[in-house]
Parts: sequence; C-alpha cells; structure tokens
Amino acid sequence: MATDLGKTASKSIGIPGAGSVLTIQNDELGLISTPKLSPSSVTSLKDTEKLGIPLKTPWTMWYDRYERGLSAAEYQANLKKIYTVRTVQGFWSVYNHIPPVGSIGWGSYHLMRDERRPIWEDPENVKGGYWKMRCPKNKTALAWKDLILALIGEQFTDYVGKDDCIVGASVSVRDRDDILQIWNDNSSAVGSAKVLTRLAEIAPGFDTTGAFYKAHQSHQAFESGSWKKSDDNPFSNFRNSISSR
Repeated sequence: MATDLGKTASKSIGIPGAGSVLTIQNDELGLISTPKLSPSSVTSLKDTEKLGIPLKTPWTMWYDRYERGLSAAEYQANLKKIYTVRTVQGFWSVYNHIPPVGSIGWGSYHLMRDERRPIWEDPENVKGGYWKMRCPKNKTALAWKDLILALIGEQFTDYVGKDDCIVGASVSVRDRDDILQIWNDNSSAVGSAKVLTRLAEIAPGFDTTGAFYKAHQSHQAFESGSWKKSDDNPFSNFRNSISSR
C-alpha cells in the first residue's frame, strides 16, 4: 500500500509497520497538519477492503488539532475526516499509515461509529455522553490501541445499559497526562453500564479510578438548539466540542 500522505510536509518520521517514511507538516507550535491519505493510498485501501473481514458497522477516524479559544468556524476547519473503514484489514491499513498518538503534538484522534462526528450537538450524539479519564503518557499509545480494537470488535456490547451502545472513542494529547474518552449513545441508560469494568479488562494496568461520566447536554458549554446544518457550513454555530471544553 502506498504511504505518501501529502505533499505539504516539512518533517519526516518513521511509522512502525508502514514500510517507509511518513511525511507531515509542522508549524511554529510544533503541531502537525492533518493526517491525510493520498489518492493512491485511498485506492489501495479500497482494494484491500473488498477482500477484508467486514466489521459490524463502519468506523470513521477523525483528527483535530488543539488550539485554545477557537471560534466555531475555526473548529470546523480543524476537525478533519481521515477515513471510514469497513473491514479489519482496512482498519489496520489506516492505523499503520497515520502518525502514532505520540507524534501528533497537541491534538486528538477520534474513532466514531459510522460517519458521525465527535461533536456533542450533532443529532446523532445529542442524547449521549462519555466516560472521561486521564492517561499517563507512557500508557497512552497502548491504551488507545486496546480501546479502539475493542470498539471495532464490539467488545462493550454486554457492558452497556439497555437501549444503549458505544459510538466512539477519543484520545487527546495534552501537556501532562493525556485524555481518553468513550462515547455512548444514550446517557439515560448509564446506570447499569459496566464500561469501565470492561476497559480495565481490555487494558490491564490502566487506572480508571479518576474516570467519570458526563452527559453532553449537562455541559455548560452545550449549545442547546444550535444545530443548523447547511451544505457550506454544517457546524457554523458550534464551538469546539473537544479541544476547548
């Protein structure tokens, strides 16, 4: 599979398993540009997925770069879709050809069910919430990998409440500890959920003691009734749902 991910780069880093060097762009803050698969990479990925083991549902990888005080338009520009995978092989192709978590500067990866966006006010997310926890930097890469493998393998199915499901996960790189989030669909069903129990089994040694759950609509920054979708600017009224909240 081709590994050229863009032509606007100024720094090269090695990616384990990629078979070559991935090129990314840096700016003055040491942040990288959006990971982007080249047209040839996308073509190869589509061919790979034709013969792959299908996932129960598609999963979409997103990226956003952390900046304080972003306007709605700036966050919209910051949130970038990387690719929607539909097979196990497609997942590994994308995972192995984007920068590892430790190389993205202050930014976030999100893996979301189908093509939903990691935004609280999105109609597909508005009734849900997430479990949030800090993660020591020396554990982030493995914890993130274990978590998203559990997602595409539907390993949380028996650990959520009735009429609920896990719809995504996020990893956010920060100055000290990093942040992990697990998104669910129905905040009213979390009373019987054992998601953190399952996470402890999936990622042994990862401490979930300080984890907590919060419904999207309970956040002070939640913009009730602000969803106005248009072809040109589908998130024109949104603030940064992950980076600044």
